[in-house]
Amino acid sequence: MKVILQETLEGVGHLGDLINVADGFARNYLLPRRKAIEADGRSIKAFEHVKRVATEKAKKEKLEIESYAKKVSAVAVTIEAQVGKDDKMFGSVTAKDIAEGLAAQGVTVDRRKIQLAQPIKELGTVAVPIKMPRDVVATVTVSVVKRQEPEEPSA
Repeated sequence: MKVILQETLEGVGHLGDLINVADGFARNYLLPRRKAIEADGRSIKAFEHVKRVATEKAKKEKLEIESYAKKVSAVAVTIEAQVGKDDKMFGSVTAKDIAEGLAAQGVTVDRRKIQLAQPIKELGTVAVPIKMPRDVVATVTVSVVKRQEPEEPSA
């Protein structure tokens, strides 16, 4: 019996696959649990239409995400860090600090999407990737600079 899978099943197939299975497997397992629908001319056409619509929607969504990623990539974040002698940093710059720096510039990014292998512990410039939906990656330039202490006025 030919069926169209409504969800991905391990060892059987993926969502949307048109497969040929044993009649008993289809009647007793796939169809009652709504894991598949019987493949007749009408259901095949309907499923192909839904698939085309979903593909078009995915393309539009990916273009929107890519344009947002370009906007995010154009932003450069400067973070001031307190340093001791020999320009050794106290603490480190984390994904949370980078997310706050981006938010201060009007770009909203979830801090969990910032792909920072380990916190930044040195002064300098680092390119930090940010994972977006649909396998899109934006790269933000993060500059870590020495915090300038305000000079006290001499009396």
